Amino acid sequence: MGQLDNKTALVTGASTGIGLAIARRFAAEGATVYLTGRRKPELEAAVELVGGRGIGIQGDVSQLADLDRLFAEIAERSGHLDVVVANAGVGDFGLLGEITEEGYDRAISVNLKGTVFTVQKALPLLSAGASVILLSSSAALRGVPGLGVYAATKAAIRSLARTWAAELADRGIRVNALTPGPVTTPGADELRAALPRDGQAAEPAAPTPLGRAGRPDEVAATALYLAGDQSSFTTGAELFVDGGTTQL
Repeated sequence: MGQLDNKTALVTGASTGIGLAIARRFAAEGATVYLTGRRKPELEAAVELVGGRGIGIQGDVSQLADLDRLFAEIAERSGHLDVVVANAGVGDFGLLGEITEEGYDRAISVNLKGTVFTVQKALPLLSAGASVILLSSSAALRGVPGLGVYAATKAAIRSLARTWAAELADRGIRVNALTPGPVTTPGADELRAALPRDGQAAEPAAPTPLGRAGRPDEVAATALYLAGDQSSFTTGAELFVDGGTTQL
């Protein structure tokens, strides 16, 4: 018996990293998992790793037409969703004097617009008691130079979790924020490498009180808790998986 037997889940940004780890854990626990991502080859490879319970639908969460197509296919295949993980996100390094309009628009479109309309368009499919999980970031609390726009989008996502938890409580739908700290993923390592550190690139694995960066499967374990019945009385919360980075 898996913790998500007979559940249907959507994970955005599931081609690599944390999203892929969450999709694999959900499938291992019995869920049918829809994965979406922008790059077709990476998405197809991810579906192979997830196995028979994984269904890949290519799309960009910042494009509303892609979201409409995504949810139309989910409606036709499954008819409902029990779990939505809004994980898709991007981050660019840019100190205040170096922020470009292109970089700003990209972060806002994917991280914030993508999250808002992913959840909005999922609403008709969400079952009573469904779980919505929004991926934030410890950068939203730390004031890391060069990550101002990225951190602002992630702070907004945490705020949305509170508001939507209140708005959807009468349907029994829970909304929570999941906040990783430094985690070893291709995207995070690339972003950290761009951060200045004593005049050189930052180390790929940023230090934490536990002395290491996290693993995607450790974040996935917390996502499983929020997705399943063990968190049935948890909503509007923010759960940190950051090795103590924001707490100690």
